[in-house]
Amino acid sequence: MHTGDARPLIVFEMANNHAGSLEHGLRILRTFGPLVKPFKGQFDFGFKLQYRDLDTFIHPDFQNRMDLKFVKRFQETRLSEDQFLLLRKAMDDESFIPVCTPFDEVSVGRIEAHGYRYLKIASCSFGDWPLMERIAASPLPIIASTAGVPLEVLDQVVSFLEHRQRPLTLLHCIGEYPTAADHLQLNQIDFLRARYPQHRIGFSTHESPGNTSLVQMALAKGAAVFERHVGIPTPESPLNAYSSSPDQIGPWLEAAAEALAACGGTSGRYEPTKGESDSLRDLRRGVYVTQAIQAGERIDIGKVQFAMPNAPGQLTANDFSKYAEFRALAPIPARGAVFVENVERTDHRERVLQIIQRVRALLKESHTVTSEKADVEISHHYGLDRFDEVGMTIINVVNRAYCKKLLVLLPGQHHPEQYHMKKEETFHILHGTVQMKLDGLESTANPGDVLTVEREVRHEFWSEAGAVIEEVSSTHFREDSYYTDPTIMQNPSRKTQLTYFFG
Repeated sequence: MHTGDARPLIVFEMANNHAGSLEHGLRILRTFGPLVKPFKGQFDFGFKLQYRDLDTFIHPDFQNRMDLKFVKRFQETRLSEDQFLLLRKAMDDESFIPVCTPFDEVSVGRIEAHGYRYLKIASCSFGDWPLMERIAASPLPIIASTAGVPLEVLDQVVSFLEHRQRPLTLLHCIGEYPTAADHLQLNQIDFLRARYPQHRIGFSTHESPGNTSLVQMALAKGAAVFERHVGIPTPESPLNAYSSSPDQIGPWLEAAAEALAACGGTSGRYEPTKGESDSLRDLRRGVYVTQAIQAGERIDIGKVQFAMPNAPGQLTANDFSKYAEFRALAPIPARGAVFVENVERTDHRERVLQIIQRVRALLKESHTVTSEKADVEISHHYGLDRFDEVGMTIINVVNRAYCKKLLVLLPGQHHPEQYHMKKEETFHILHGTVQMKLDGLESTANPGDVLTVEREVRHEFWSEAGAVIEEVSSTHFREDSYYTDPTIMQNPSRKTQLTYFFG
């Protein structure tokens, strides 16, 4: 499974590089063990062998056919079970996570009996259904290479293992030995991560062992498991062109460690250093008042100037938003800086979000559809603290020579008395029961009712259970709402404007 910021796993693949010699295999393990110690704070390390039950893996008619390439290779690198067990013990001695690839069903049982931690599926075996069935019955977590596997088969095997709840890591791999850089298809890492987001994705590498940039690219793309062929060349057993020698693996690991440090974490937003935070804050505009502010007075955006420089402890423009309310705790002289310690801040973001969620729920209940991009106005005539009692939410649909709005009254809300000098409006009740009062005359409006409010007619309305009203009118002018309560008219902060219905 995906492990977030867990350490990447690097698996060294011995394959047949032991050349059929227990002593040479042990030498490889004991040489690479000390080489990885400086990197163990950044990576986990595994070592991998390959198991084949050669007496059944090779057909009886082809045993000892040294004219056949792979029969010759496997026969010449044969190790006994006791020898494999000694290599397995050496993995523990060198603190490697033991990994093994089975190429037949008998070998799966041997891997289980020998105490390996991971079971690896080779690309050539991906979709070998008899082997897949046996692997799926094993309790071991699975790492699988995907070289050359058609997408249909890839999906089938992943689904097969998922339904059996098998922990699975998929490795992008190219089955060319070695793989030229222009054949590596590293973007397949992105493809696999997008297609199988619930699984860990890695990279089985076969490029030239002198290349150190490709592992960096794979790490940057999010690969979390790496498989690399390793060995020690001897006159009798020279290394192939895709296996790293001890001298080559050091620079490769250094490049991987550099990339890992440069990429950083992925599980959340990074924490800036103090130096970065201080540097960015120094570049922000400070808050200065443009007029004298008395203690207890609200510091609205119309009373401030945002300008450089800012002093330590001073409010900055980044602190101001439509959700933030500031009140002075002490007098501030005209053109004076506003400091954090001299203001009381109230953040209304959560309150506004709760209101929007309730409005959306009422619209859904009423089967009223509106655009997600609609501008929204939350009217809180006496402040957000009294919004549930006095207030309304207005969704602006269009405002040209004609105007359409949706007015949403939450249960128990009352819209206070007002009138318009320029605008004439018609209310169409879409949902709920609304009590209307026009020039003091009260009436009840139900869904489907239509009421027209002429210019200069004083009107107020409320709903006990909540309501949705369609307002159609002539053009709306911002300064054309006159409230009969002068305290509302004197409150410049009685509205919260949202650019979009969901933001």
